Parts: sequence; structure tokens; C-alpha cells
Amino acid sequence: MRFKTVLSVTAIDQSDRDLKAAERLCEESGSHLAVLVASVAPPPPIEEYAAVSDLWVREREEAARQLRERVDAVNADLGASGVSADVDTVFAERPVISGAVGRRARYSDLLFVGPELIKDRRLAAAVLQGALFEANCPVLIVPEGATPTLRPRRVMVAWSSTLEASSAVRKAVGILAEAEAAHVVLVDPQATAGDNGPEPGADVAAYLARHGAKVTVERLPSGGKDIAEVLRQHAIDISADMIVMGAYGHSRLRQWIFGGVTKQLTEKPPLPLFLAR
Repeated sequence: MRFKTVLSVTAIDQSDRDLKAAERLCEESGSHLAVLVASVAPPPPIEEYAAVSDLWVREREEAARQLRERVDAVNADLGASGVSADVDTVFAERPVISGAVGRRARYSDLLFVGPELIKDRRLAAAVLQGALFEANCPVLIVPEGATPTLRPRRVMVAWSSTLEASSAVRKAVGILAEAEAAHVVLVDPQATAGDNGPEPGADVAAYLARHGAKVTVERLPSGGKDIAEVLRQHAIDISADMIVMGAYGHSRLRQWIFGGVTKQLTEKPPLPLFLAR
């Protein structure tokens, strides 16, 4: 899969670090950068007193002014960078923002999430919900200190013979095929006649090998440790540049919840994390 359009979401009170990282990513891959500047609108007051209503109006006017200033700054930065880009805005209450992200993500190949957005967990949750659950768009999460790239040398695939994991591998197959090494890692795998097969990991390894990937299958015992911690430590031990994994969770009544392993790795990613479902 070629990532020709990369979506990046920035808030009005964030620095330009995420934007700069997204620009570098697009320069490397020759991608178009779609920027969505988000402003969380203050919710309407419950009270009906005029003074409170006036305060709410002033708060919204101030937020709208800050949004205009942030858009001007983003446009100036993008103009200086020379990257092909466009800028859009969303000014809404937090639950509505995920829908706006979802609409933009439907016309994007990848959502980029940098360290500034990771720190704002409530906004990050809305952004990830929009991309993953409302657009089925893969996400690249790049933590503090990591280099954003779609050309990693060594990639670890957190494999579990599930629909989410297979979808992540298909969407990342171009990355995996071009890497110097692709490590398919399973924790406490059980040989079965069904999903895992008699040799867990062999099927996905064969699939990736046919795409030209240099694959190694590694079956790890958890030893009673948390699976997320086993994966995190192994990624560090093999000097991986990226982890590819399925996003496990569900969206119900606009409440978004990740499964345990996904939640732990997205909240504190040890290195760039490619997520899809």
C-alpha cells in the first residue's frame, strides 16, 4: 500500500512539533499532507442565567479567534516547507471531533499521531476513534524521541491470527516488504486445527515472503508476564524501528475502548506503532 495522503491532527494549543514531524514524513515518502486543526468548543452551559450564557458566548468567540490564528500559523509553516498540503478545521465539542476526523480519514491513506497529540489523551482518543473505527484508516503513532518514517529497517509484527492482525499486516505489507527484516512475534501461541494452524505464524510468514519480505517467526513464552510488556521488551531487544499490530477494541454509543494490549502500547509506545483494524 502506498501512502499518498497523510492526515495529521493538531490542536490550537499544541506546538508545531507534530506538524514538523508530519512534514518530514511526507517529504520522505513523497506524500500529500492533509492537516486538520481542531479546537474543542466549550460545551453550552446548563444554567440559564444570562451572565453564564454571555460567558459561554465569549469563550466560544475566543476559541474561534485562536483557531483562526492557529490556521494562519500552520499555513505559513506549510508554505515555507514546500510540502504538498491542505488545511481544514473543526470547531466542535469533543464527541463531534471524532466524526470530523473520520470524514477526513476516509480520503487519507494514513493518520499520523505525534508526541504532542499523544499527551492530550482525550483528544487523541477522539482522533483514533475517528480514524480506526469511522474510516478504517491505519494509524502511525510516533512517540517522543522517535524518528517518523515509513521505511523502517527492522519491523516487529505482533501476530495473533485475528482479523485485526491480518488487516494490519495487509495495510503494512509494503513497509514489511521493503524492510531489512520482518519479525513475526507470537506470545504463548497454541497450535490448533483452526486459526493458528499446526505451526503458529507459518501462514502469515508465507504470505509476507511472497511479497518479498525477509521474515523470521519468533514464538515467545510470556512466563506469567503481561503480554504487552513481553512485546515491548522484545521490540527493544531486537532493535525494531516499528511495531505493526491490529487495533483491538470497539466503538459503542461513541464510547471508544481499546483492548488491553492495544491500550497499553498506544498509551506508552516504546517506538513507532503502526495500527490498523
